[in-house]
Amino acid sequence: MLMRNKVVVVSGVGPGLGVKLAIHAAREGAHAVVLATRTASKLDEAERRILDLATDCQVLKVVTDITDKAQCKYLADQTIERFGRIDALVNSAFVHGNFPEQVEGADLDIWREVFNTNVLGTMNLTQEVVPHMKKQGNGAIVMINTQATRKPFPGESGYAASKGALAVAVKYLAKELGQYGIRANSIYMGWMWGAPVQGYVQHAAAELNVPQVQIIEPIAANIALGRMPTDDDCAKAALFLVSDYANAITGAALDANGGDFMP
Repeated sequence: MLMRNKVVVVSGVGPGLGVKLAIHAAREGAHAVVLATRTASKLDEAERRILDLATDCQVLKVVTDITDKAQCKYLADQTIERFGRIDALVNSAFVHGNFPEQVEGADLDIWREVFNTNVLGTMNLTQEVVPHMKKQGNGAIVMINTQATRKPFPGESGYAASKGALAVAVKYLAKELGQYGIRANSIYMGWMWGAPVQGYVQHAAAELNVPQVQIIEPIAANIALGRMPTDDDCAKAALFLVSDYANAITGAALDANGGDFMP
């Protein structure tokens, strides 16, 4: 089991990828999953879904705004107090910002909000977790990134720019923390069938007054697998990077996009 006996912290727990990361960590044998997001009701729903699995996985819920460093410290401290260690950190929390937008006319105040969460907030939480991993002499961090940094998608400039900055930070983390047995990697998601994309497809189909399949088929046609990966597929790929099967991998970038983008 990928996460056997591990204590896994997942930020950005919501209706999409975040909750799937938590569910699959529990399903893959985690000793504990620590759930973090700004909305308590989302944590309650994620906890319910994990408990429904009837595994031995324990759940700790901590309402956390990652842009607040004190809240990030509280999350890390509570995890250590309850479980004694942090084996894996999955940084999934994000803010998307305006969509669509063009770079030349972008509202840079919105960009600042996006960067504040996606880069600085993510680093807040990472910085609070790393000292505990150093004491342990091991740990793994994965940043959820986006294919839009590697294959520009119209309207995602601010979001993609923030994730591009995060990708550079990961490489420096990998270089700095390797000596302490800590790994840091990025995983890049493309089209991912889950709540956000389902909402987009429904909206686009309604706007164009066409069946949803007419929105989905052109997207799937550009993907080597002929379909959009699901958020379950992508969650499992992300957890691989914080598992012991990836002990030789750090500073790497994994594409989980079904072959939509091939570097």
